[in-house]
Amino acid sequence: MFWPDTISKILQIKYPVIQAPMSGVSTPQMTAAAANAACLGSLALADLSADESVKLIRETRKLTDQPFAVNIFVHHIPEMTQALKGKFVEVKQFITQLAKENNMEVTLPDLQDIKVNSYHEQVDAIIKEGCKILSFTFGNLDENSIQKLKENEVILIGTCTSVEEALALEKSGIDLICVQGIEAGGHRGTFDTENIPLIGGMSLLSEVYEQVRVPLIYAGGLYNGRTLKAARELGAQAFQVGSILLASQESNLQPFEKERLKNISEKDIVLTKSFSGRFARGLTNKYIQTLEASDFILPYPYQNKLTNELRRVSKTLNNTDFVSIWLGQSIHDYSLLSTGEILKKLILDVQ
Repeated sequence: MFWPDTISKILQIKYPVIQAPMSGVSTPQMTAAAANAACLGSLALADLSADESVKLIRETRKLTDQPFAVNIFVHHIPEMTQALKGKFVEVKQFITQLAKENNMEVTLPDLQDIKVNSYHEQVDAIIKEGCKILSFTFGNLDENSIQKLKENEVILIGTCTSVEEALALEKSGIDLICVQGIEAGGHRGTFDTENIPLIGGMSLLSEVYEQVRVPLIYAGGLYNGRTLKAARELGAQAFQVGSILLASQESNLQPFEKERLKNISEKDIVLTKSFSGRFARGLTNKYIQTLEASDFILPYPYQNKLTNELRRVSKTLNNTDFVSIWLGQSIHDYSLLSTGEILKKLILDVQ
């Protein structure tokens, strides 16, 4: 029997396969489909408001009666200094002009129009809605939130990209740790926004396994039976997959974005801060190449909020040069089947 059962029993799922949250790509339909396939679906709440989070939780509950996780960003919100205010204006002007030069008219928000949300209001909403599995990334929860969640019997899943981060999560009482290799798609879960560890997933998983006692989930480059077997050999008790679901029926990617996935090579996949202000792995394009060569990147979440409208307009124009398509380094055929069918095929591939 291949499947380890430590985490399956904790999460009350049949298979220890976790659908990655993938904010912007995953949907309540994807979360429910993963849950209904006897895996763990993850509902991406990112840095939404409490009201928006509650709406998505309730929408997902209408689609499944199985357990699923909610996922939030526990990021630090930088102080809005005069220098940052000035930089915001410069970056807005630069991106607006860049869009215009590429035949796109966009009206980016002013600073006073941007609302940044602390995760603390989400924690209260998650407890009130009776959610029992919470995963998080970009750092660690504060002590008060951890205590409050544990008092309400919420299972906590933290994300690490280094042994140091794993030890910090374990020390604070986090129940499960997701080890994220550098090859994983999407945003890095690194606590520090600037100095991200560039550690290959298999090396990191093996090292974390030797130093912590908390059950481990592994994320990064998993797309078939062989990769799952390698992760299990190095200590993984559960397996988080994301990129294999990018083109699924429940994915929020548009048809032109799914079409772009058919023709990519190793050199097309890069780490960039250009869209959000935090490092993320995805497909390079004209926007990324231009911004990375400039000084026009704000810290998260301001860069992310500023570029949301640019990405929205780009989607309406089917323009791949100004959208963020996040994916990992394991290139494969990105299936157009349903999430449930893709996960079932993956499960059969390791039997």
